This record gives sequence, C-alpha cells and structure tokens, in this order.
Amino acid sequence: MALFSIGIIGVLTRRNAIIVFMCIELMLNAVNLLLVAFSKVHYGAALAGNPATTAGVDGQLFVFFIMVVAAAEVSVGLAIIVMMYRNTHSVDVNFLNRLKN
Repeated sequence: MALFSIGIIGVLTRRNAIIVFMCIELMLNAVNLLLVAFSKVHYGAALAGNPATTAGVDGQLFVFFIMVVAAAEVSVGLAIIVMMYRNTHSVDVNFLNRLKN
C-alpha cells in the first residue's frame, strides 16, 4: 500500500514526464507485489485442504499479464516522451496544455 501511495503522490505532484512515468511503473509493481502475496496466502490455505490443488496460480498469471502490458507501456510511453522532447525541448507535462490550440 505504501508503494502504491508513493506512486500516486508522484503522479499527482510531479511535472517531469519521466518521473510521472516511473511513478506509474511503481504503482504497477506495487499491484504485482500485492497479487503475488495474495496468491501465496491463498495457495497456502488451499494446500492445507487439498494437497493436489492448483489454487493461487491465478494471481501469478495476472502478474504475468500486467508485466506484458507494462512492457508495452514502456515502449510506447518512452517513444511519446522522446517525441515530446524533440518537438518542445522539454519534458514538462504542463507544457502539453499549450499544444491543445
């Protein structure tokens, strides 16, 4: 919960696009950590009832898919940040408001 909160605070308070991008990745990793922890706890509880269970694998599968989406996000996000820097010579997200006109 603390990692996710730090990520939200970073997204809401920072102006630098790279820092905002890193805070979004921090939030995704906090969710991954939480899913793996819940998966482990659920697997331990299910294992006590049935030794041949596969319960608890769902959380780890969600983590895998989140990592795939995060990898795609990194490639697209960094490309957008590089193009923004090439056009404006700044990575300040407040500067993007001027591009609306």
